[in-house]
Amino acid sequence: MSKIYPNAAAALDGILHDDMLIAAGGFGLCGIPELLLDAIRDSGVKDLTFASNNAGVDDFGIGILLQTKQVRKMMASYVGENAEFMRQYLSGELELEFNPQGTLAERMRAGGAGIPGFYTKTGVGTQIAEGKEHKDFKGETYIMEEGIFADLSIVKAWKADTTGNAIFRKTARNFNPPAAMCGKICVMEVEEIVEPGTLDPDHIHLPGIYVHRLIQGEHEKRIEQRTTRPAA
Repeated sequence: MSKIYPNAAAALDGILHDDMLIAAGGFGLCGIPELLLDAIRDSGVKDLTFASNNAGVDDFGIGILLQTKQVRKMMASYVGENAEFMRQYLSGELELEFNPQGTLAERMRAGGAGIPGFYTKTGVGTQIAEGKEHKDFKGETYIMEEGIFADLSIVKAWKADTTGNAIFRKTARNFNPPAAMCGKICVMEVEEIVEPGTLDPDHIHLPGIYVHRLIQGEHEKRIEQRTTRPAA
């Protein structure tokens, strides 16, 4: 059965519902599954929880779903660059669960590996540790973090074959593979789809076994902070 769908709306058909936990790839403005996020916005589903490194900006990434008030909670590491995010959080309209960046990535990876929880020193002695189980190993204190088991994963790759074996470019590789792994269903958008056997097996970052549906489309490449030298 083919994993390839004609567009984002078709790929998400029959999957979306209110109150979902969605794991989304992306790092800053790199590797954001923008076509799938547009389709989620257009579907009208609401009260969503997103596990994602960040929330994009006001008019891009998860930021477009904040504008339409479709997000109830964010599980994230970095929430700067988004004025609407800040406004909703400070006014009590949006729940926020802060995660250290490495902890969030490991929580996703753990979920994909079927691991319900793990211990880490990151966050010990801070607000991150409040309400979490503490345990000592060899005289050092650790806190337990739970794996993330998402209802849906949405990710963006540079190139994939028709079975879903995927390659991510540069910082897009930070969160997309673990986000893809932790969802019951993974929908992936790519810039280019190729035939099986075209990609070098040693270059595959995500095995196709994790990917259930695929779309190909045109993508916008943004720069989060542009820094240039003064004109001579």
